[in-house]
Amino acid sequence: MKVAVLSDIHGNLRALDAVLADAERRGIGRIVNLGDILSGPLDPAGTADRLMALGLETIRGNHERQLLELPPERMGLSDAATIDRLEPRHLEWLASLPETLWLEPDLYACHGSRDSDLEYLLETVEPEGCRPAREVEITARLAAIAAPMILCGHTHLPRHVRLADGRQVVNPGSVGLPAYADDHPFAHVMETGTPHARYAVIERTAEGWTVERIAVAYDWHAAAADASAAGRDDWARALLTGRA
Repeated sequence: MKVAVLSDIHGNLRALDAVLADAERRGIGRIVNLGDILSGPLDPAGTADRLMALGLETIRGNHERQLLELPPERMGLSDAATIDRLEPRHLEWLASLPETLWLEPDLYACHGSRDSDLEYLLETVEPEGCRPAREVEITARLAAIAAPMILCGHTHLPRHVRLADGRQVVNPGSVGLPAYADDHPFAHVMETGTPHARYAVIERTAEGWTVERIAVAYDWHAAAADASAAGRDDWARALLTGRA
């Protein structure tokens, strides 16, 4: 069984379409979406329409929660740029999404971690910045999840970790935004260093799960131009360079 794993699309329909086309070329029929789907200055409504029509297995991320729960005056720039462009049917779809999902008895999906859509599972943020999490930290964050394959998103960084107990954790990276800066809980940047759309393909074999991380080219110049036209030069830089 092959599964394409997508996360952090952030309303980048051009990148999403490129990833969907790549998955189709590879003959992958099952696709899962790990959240942070629409928020940003690009095309949230178009992205929602595309995904609603596909009916993919999907969980919500922190941005879905924020769109549904926060008043506009408390939203960040990306959510505030999105909420007025969505129709009630889009919000109803977001509200229907689960926070986590057991896709199979041996396959678990979350956005950040099981306990929080804001927690980094495979990274740790310290006053000096962000570093890869130590195995003891990852194991503690996954104490209640015994699945052999665990999927997460949120950080936009493609990573694959195999724990000493045999469990594997995969973050496919971000389909739609290859870099960002954040100040929670301390100032840090997350950067892939290239503008490609990222996703992963996992496959269950007789020997266990295998993982392939994939980078897909698309028209990131057009996406960056859209971001600049919306007043988000920070997004334009990230989309063009993979740097925050």
